Amino acid sequence: MKRVRCPKCDHFIQFDETKYEDGQSLVFVCDNCQKQFGIRIGVSKLRALQKDENKGAFTHDDTESEKFGTIVAVENVFGFRQEYPLHIGDNIIGRRNKGDEIDIPIETNDPSMDRRHCIINVARNKAGKIGYTLRDNSSLTGTFLMNEILGPKDRIRIEDGSIITLGATSLIFNATQPND
Repeated sequence: MKRVRCPKCDHFIQFDETKYEDGQSLVFVCDNCQKQFGIRIGVSKLRALQKDENKGAFTHDDTESEKFGTIVAVENVFGFRQEYPLHIGDNIIGRRNKGDEIDIPIETNDPSMDRRHCIINVARNKAGKIGYTLRDNSSLTGTFLMNEILGPKDRIRIEDGSIITLGATSLIFNATQPND
């Protein structure tokens, strides 16, 4: 089963992609807002263009060659499994909302996750080692690290495999292994 998002209201519509061939066009009517829209099965030309444009997007040499870890949103009743890369600096994590600009937009219907729920900071110390810190961003339900709630001004170091809970959504933090 595949899901497509309505371009007007962001409502998901599920369909069985195995019944269709690559290149075939499908038309949907959103149950939520009655908007009619179409898609084409197969590889999107837009995705290919975005990948080509993004190849030269970074100007910093270390950003192109290094990875700074990932966040994996675990599949649950509110959303599917998702994986997002981290970058140097503040990585704002929250529920995806059309028009919001955040670094890690988790696609979920979880009402207990704020749109700007928490922040993971990735920084390099003087010795060149990468460190990660987690802090809550004044969320309504709080941010939990390994089942312990963070205080309003806490900045906690996180390690590879740390489990972060935002509302009913769990995230697994994967640090980048040094290339020694």
